[in-house]
Amino acid sequence: MADIFERLIKNYGPLGQYRQRAHGYFSFPKLEGEIDSRMKFRGKEMIVWSLNNYLGLANHPEVRKADSEAVSTFGLALPMGARMMSGNSNFHEQLETELANFVSKEDCILLNYGYQGMVSLIDTLCSRHDIIVYDAESHACIIDGLRLHPGHRYVFKHNDLEDFEKQIQRATALIEKQKTGGILVITEGVFGMAGDQGKLKEITALKSKYEFRLLVDDAHGFGTLGNTGAGAGEEQGCQNQIDLYFSTFAKSMASIGAFVAGPKEIIDYIRYNIRSQIFAKSLPMPLVIGNLKRLELLRNHPEYKEKLWSNALKLQKGLKIRGFDIGKTDSVVTPVYMMGGVEEATAMVVDLRENYSIFASIIVYPVIPKGHIIFRLIPSSIHTDEDIEQTLLAFEETKKKLDRGEYKSALIPDMAS
Repeated sequence: MADIFERLIKNYGPLGQYRQRAHGYFSFPKLEGEIDSRMKFRGKEMIVWSLNNYLGLANHPEVRKADSEAVSTFGLALPMGARMMSGNSNFHEQLETELANFVSKEDCILLNYGYQGMVSLIDTLCSRHDIIVYDAESHACIIDGLRLHPGHRYVFKHNDLEDFEKQIQRATALIEKQKTGGILVITEGVFGMAGDQGKLKEITALKSKYEFRLLVDDAHGFGTLGNTGAGAGEEQGCQNQIDLYFSTFAKSMASIGAFVAGPKEIIDYIRYNIRSQIFAKSLPMPLVIGNLKRLELLRNHPEYKEKLWSNALKLQKGLKIRGFDIGKTDSVVTPVYMMGGVEEATAMVVDLRENYSIFASIIVYPVIPKGHIIFRLIPSSIHTDEDIEQTLLAFEETKKKLDRGEYKSALIPDMAS
């Protein structure tokens, strides 16, 4: 019999194998100071492009005041218990009502966390007879939810409508053969790595041809897309065709928690059957009240979204003018694609941080194929023109070094804390 712990110690996984050199610098870094476009990293001021604070609400004075007053009034313990048993409140229900109205749905249920919420939501909606059809580049929370699904699932190539229809046809044929079950399609409003929007309008148009329900994870679209900020469905003019609209408070709202909105009868079913909420403590009152304030600001201050987009377009235009490949993004998420290995990427990160004061997230193998590097830049409404220009200059200069092969032979010090 093998010892479980011995097996784990022998293989820390594709990321954990680098822990001794990476911890505290490349992984689990500590950004310090007030949440802003510039923060301290190891005592040095950095321009930060790694925070999901799209609308700048994290340190908005009204948000800080609402958070503080709610903590002072209620503490962090209230309400005590799961919502079904003893953890409900008028504030929780008010937030659900306001969210449902904002995203044009009949009802809404709060979820303690986005990741946990999506995993449990899929488990709640689908029986072993149901079939799930999903986009190949779906977020990890969707993939983990699929792992709990005991029935069939079909994946379609990312945003490939021809392959999507092929998988729907396969699912439909199997349902007809089974003579039971239904089809749930899952995709995203904005794909957080590449920044491209899901083909929501085209997918919903196929509802007239095939029978399925659509669940959309719009974590990066909520608050950033659409005329009012109601997300990718509003942006594409098909919000009323999205059966279940899911988003998190961790992006535009700079908070904790999530929600799913849809038809009242279905939300009621979820409310009484979603195990991750039935058996978990309710969202603390300060978070609920703080999220009410954040939603109020999101609704009533379109200038925050306008400034976000102004910054994002300046950044994206500046990168393209300088010859960078930013893929097919049509959101504020800004990926920068380059060629290189893990060692080159590591050296480039160190150079950007130590010599240019730029803190940006980088993605390498095994998350993406070998030989590729992606810097993912997350603009916000609080970035300045100076931040953008300084960042563009830094990327221009470090890209030249990468192309000249300077990072291949760079000596990378042990940066772990």
